[in-house]
Amino acid sequence: MLEKVLLGLVAVPYLVGAAAAPTDRAQVAFTFQDNEIVESSGIAVVGDLVATTNDSGDTGRVFAVDPATGETVGTTGWGAATDAEALAPAGDREVWVGDIGDNTESRDSVQVTRVPVGRGSRDVDGQVYDLVYPDGPHDAETLMTDPTTGRLYVATKGVLGGALYAAPETLDPDRPNLLEPMGDVLPIATDGTFLPDGQRLVIRNYGMAAVYDFPSMEQVEQFRLPDQEQGEGLAVDSDGSLLLSSEGVHSDVLRVALPTPNPAPTAASSAEPTPSPTVRTESREDVELPGSTQTQRSAWPWLLGGLIGLGTVVVLTRSMRRR
Repeated sequence: MLEKVLLGLVAVPYLVGAAAAPTDRAQVAFTFQDNEIVESSGIAVVGDLVATTNDSGDTGRVFAVDPATGETVGTTGWGAATDAEALAPAGDREVWVGDIGDNTESRDSVQVTRVPVGRGSRDVDGQVYDLVYPDGPHDAETLMTDPTTGRLYVATKGVLGGALYAAPETLDPDRPNLLEPMGDVLPIATDGTFLPDGQRLVIRNYGMAAVYDFPSMEQVEQFRLPDQEQGEGLAVDSDGSLLLSSEGVHSDVLRVALPTPNPAPTAASSAEPTPSPTVRTESREDVELPGSTQTQRSAWPWLLGGLIGLGTVVVLTRSMRRR
């Protein structure tokens, strides 16, 4: 039942995204040629290849795709999954697979597994790590890796807004790994990625994306995404452009340029100059992650989206009760 309600809310991010600045015109980077790639839910750039995985319902496998042709050149089978939704880079020719979907918010823990990706077919028995939220179960489709430290981050998929959580710096395979909340993210997050410098990250939903400073999680930009059948995947290419994947057989992967962030206010606009943040000059290992961060964002688009979402939930719930 909850899945039906969430499907009815797909229009919410499009309405919210209408208030954001548009992206530049998108280009088709390549088209998936494999008939087995039917629900590309997450993507990651791995060297000269692009990795993707299907949404729940498929066997546990990752596809390695040549972006020059769109052809699948390798697969990695890694075992059964409850709801695999995301991929994140994991170093040379490897990805983290995020079995983090939880539509009913009933899982005691979610899992991540590190698997190799490359040309040719292989089956692996990857090490599985359990992740646990400190405030109860959440649905999530976004898994990201800090390129400077390798640390994993999960962004939840909340109708009225989600949250970013940090995994422990070193994962323990023998016990649950407690996630640490960091800050708010946009509603119905479906994927995200760190930018190469590790100082910003981008998170998307079906109709828009937001750029955040890291680790403050202050939103610095939001922008509309090009129309896709059910756009979910997001990755950053070697040239700094964004790759956007969508569910559907033979779906296009789009390439868009990352918009330039709005300029920060000048010192003349305030009574006293604001000292420059020291986070950027410190080693990332020495930076203490904030327990919670209040982002600065335009309030009315989120309020509009929340009201529309709540209204839709009420209408759908009442209609289903009458059946």
